[in-house]
Amino acid sequence: MSKRHHTSFIVVHCSATKPSMDIGASEIREWHKARGFKDIGYHFVIRRSGTIERGREESESGAHVEGWNSVSIGICLVGGIDEHGKSEQNFTPAQMNALKSLLCIMLKKYEGAELRGHRDFRGVMKDCPCFDVRSWYKGIKG
Repeated sequence: MSKRHHTSFIVVHCSATKPSMDIGASEIREWHKARGFKDIGYHFVIRRSGTIERGREESESGAHVEGWNSVSIGICLVGGIDEHGKSEQNFTPAQMNALKSLLCIMLKKYEGAELRGHRDFRGVMKDCPCFDVRSWYKGIKG
């Protein structure tokens, strides 16, 4: 895998799984490898419990936003669709607290990096991660 030498973006994703599915990095890794990825595409996965799990090595390019992987860190929230498969912001308070903490660390570590949701990239035809990440973060940071 190639190394990431610059970080321009911190990107929040969702796993597009139902709230009843309690999965983590190991399951997503299996899914991604089955699709031909060398490893899980995300650098971090936040389980429904709020537990943050490591995915791909942080120093490596991810596989989460085509065209932007070499300059971004990918964070995946487990959830994002309802029991019928429709897009839904159904993340737990524990997940959102963990996301806030992780983003504070990442944005400090990668000073100047821009926070985005997957859906904020041109050409992405998904609602992922089912909420406006930048507005949410701005609102909690005051």
